[in-house]
Amino acid sequence: MARRILLFLLVVVASAWAADDAWSKVKALKTGAELRVYKKGSMQPILAQMDELTDEKLIVIVKKTQTAIARDEIDRIEARPQAGSRVTTQTTTKETVPDAKSASAQPSPGHGPDVPGTSTSTNVVVGAKPDFEVVYRRVLGAPKK
Repeated sequence: MARRILLFLLVVVASAWAADDAWSKVKALKTGAELRVYKKGSMQPILAQMDELTDEKLIVIVKKTQTAIARDEIDRIEARPQAGSRVTTQTTTKETVPDAKSASAQPSPGHGPDVPGTSTSTNVVVGAKPDFEVVYRRVLGAPKK
């Protein structure tokens, strides 16, 4: 009997520690991070930006309005990683050198002789945003605080 009670307490403490550890990942997020917050019983997430976090609630910005969501109402939080710039540029330079045949040929009227030249082109590519990653998942059976 004492063994069962000890095992039960160990599971409860481990669950509480896991929940606090997951909440610390949310604390590590920066203000302005893109979030998807899933509330208990809801299939649609709340799309928001991170504002503040306390031990009891998450404060987010949804459509320019500040909203507080209690920790015990949250099932899961996903965040989009804030990577570097998604914009990449690629510059290509091409040099043209006239061949010997065209240099000795008679130029056509209105067109001078072929001369060496350089052309440069630049491409700008905007990449996709990174996918959301789970940063918090409510532990089932965690003790209420």
